[in-house]
Amino acid sequence: TKHSSIQYLFVATLIVLYVFYEFTTPCDFFFNMKAGAKRGLLIRGGDVLERLAGIDAIVLDKTGTLTKGKPVVTSIASLAYDGMEILRLAAAVEKTALHPIANAITKEAELCKLDIPTTSGQLTQPGFGCLAEVDGRLVAVGNLDWVHNRFETKASPTELSDLGKRLEFVPSSEASSSNQSKSIAYIGREGEGIIGAIAISDVLRDDAKSTVDRLKQEGIATYILSGDRKEAVEGIGETVGIRSENRRSSLTPQEKAGIISTLQGEGHRVAMVGDGINDAPSLAAADVGIAMRTHSKENAASDAASVVLLGNRLSQVVDALSLSKATMAKVHQNLAWAVAYNIVAIPIAAGALLPQFDFAMTPSLSGGLMALSSIFVVSNSLLLQLHGSFQKAEKTRTG
Repeated sequence: TKHSSIQYLFVATLIVLYVFYEFTTPCDFFFNMKAGAKRGLLIRGGDVLERLAGIDAIVLDKTGTLTKGKPVVTSIASLAYDGMEILRLAAAVEKTALHPIANAITKEAELCKLDIPTTSGQLTQPGFGCLAEVDGRLVAVGNLDWVHNRFETKASPTELSDLGKRLEFVPSSEASSSNQSKSIAYIGREGEGIIGAIAISDVLRDDAKSTVDRLKQEGIATYILSGDRKEAVEGIGETVGIRSENRRSSLTPQEKAGIISTLQGEGHRVAMVGDGINDAPSLAAADVGIAMRTHSKENAASDAASVVLLGNRLSQVVDALSLSKATMAKVHQNLAWAVAYNIVAIPIAAGALLPQFDFAMTPSLSGGLMALSSIFVVSNSLLLQLHGSFQKAEKTRTG
């Protein structure tokens, strides 16, 4: 009857709204975020997964991202003072900083049992260095150009060249020199200019090269952007296999963000992987910011990031990308199922089979079919829980 047809059409419409609104996308994102949490991935929202699945370029920081972020002091050189005096001044300035190089300097001073003086007027310029008043005079610690330009009295080019020659890196017992990143922090003092330098070495992460290789296999371009000197960046970039034209050194945080914006302007969807306050502008500028959890508590990098790698493993970047693509595949599968299911079910519910086959759905049958559709969508989404297990098994076989 006309009344029954209207009733069936109404029930069918409810089925469409229920399936589309309740089950196609939210279920997939929920189960994926749950699966990500089990694997040490903090993913902040379903929209992040959608953007992550479309990434075709990944920008990597050097210190604390490609390297372990646990550098050690390997040598100290000075133009006029004892090495311990240079270390004492540097530790005083860096003792409140969170950068891995600052931690290496303060830790070395503690191991040498130096009396670290109190400071005032502490100023940190991300990507350049730190400045503070020590024993009544300003002391700066940071990269060469920044420290050199802090003071009116400047060391001569000859003195700076001589200072660099005095720095000799001690080979690490952990790894070969090709797996080390070698950085230099310069120390300057008011009225004297640059007075010394400290060499710091950091070891490449065990999974750095394999992660870059896996990203290449996925067709994702990799870049290294760092505020460190060119020699350190080139060495690490060559070791992990990043193309020479994709390596940039001596960059400020703003310049890093600018390069990411340029890549986006060229049509790339960019993810940025970093670990410290220097990376916060870049993490915010990227389509997806990914932070390494190198500290036990939140920092500027994790605050600005959309994804946090709680396991502090670079290989988790590939895991996050794989999981996001699996989620979007489930979204498309569930959407296709919902469309196809309702294209068939709506005409039947409206009575399309009634004239020829004398068949019409009852409300109870329509409700059962609605439940069946929902069960399928949820069950398909639950398969995301097995995604990590399949990947782990595949790694074991290929390894």
